[in-house]
Amino acid sequence: MSLSTQAAREFKGTHTEGRSPEELRELLSHVGAELELAPAEIIIEWAVATFGERFCVTSSMGDAVLAHLASTVAPGIDVVFLDTGYHFVETIGTRDAVEATLPVTLRTITPALSVVEQDAAYGKDLFQRDPDLCCKLRKVEPLADALGDYDAWATGLRRAETHNRVIAPVIGWDARKGKVKVSPLARWSDDQFATYVIEHSVLVNPLVHDGYPSIGCWPCTRRVAPGDDPRSGRWAGTTKTECGIH
Repeated sequence: MSLSTQAAREFKGTHTEGRSPEELRELLSHVGAELELAPAEIIIEWAVATFGERFCVTSSMGDAVLAHLASTVAPGIDVVFLDTGYHFVETIGTRDAVEATLPVTLRTITPALSVVEQDAAYGKDLFQRDPDLCCKLRKVEPLADALGDYDAWATGLRRAETHNRVIAPVIGWDARKGKVKVSPLARWSDDQFATYVIEHSVLVNPLVHDGYPSIGCWPCTRRVAPGDDPRSGRWAGTTKTECGIH
């Protein structure tokens, strides 16, 4: 039996009881260093075998690389997508295409307040006046709530993306969420990422080919000139570089 087949079998209907934060942190002390240099597939296999249905993949739908990779290890795995209410139509289209073409269970989560309700409570266009609060309400808090169903979550973070992410561990501890944070692609270079997309015909958000190498909410995302920092189009004109999730 292959590792992927074994992991997929263990994934289905197992590990449904959540572990305490202390148990999770103790687990990390034994495996973090061992998996640091492991291939992405092995990292996901470990997470699936360890956490079963208490493990999910998150995706902003800039591409489907992580969702594709996880689905080859554990068909039916939960892929969590956060619909902020401010996404580009292309991002929603990519989400729909992932759900239609990959063997995953796609979970779309939304903030407690709709955009209209947020405007009424905080004033129109909060993203212009207080982008940190807007991200907190529409991204950070909804994701934290959704992750209550899981002990561990996988992100598509790569160290090559920004200077802020060069120390992102493959297996880490998210103290604010009390969860194990898994970044299977952390060590992937841009070339490795592009090769995977081509070799596996992975879905990519059309905006990536239209000058948006890093895609967030439409009010706070701008095109990037060739050769510039891929994330310079996020919250352009401000000192903000991250939404707060990571």
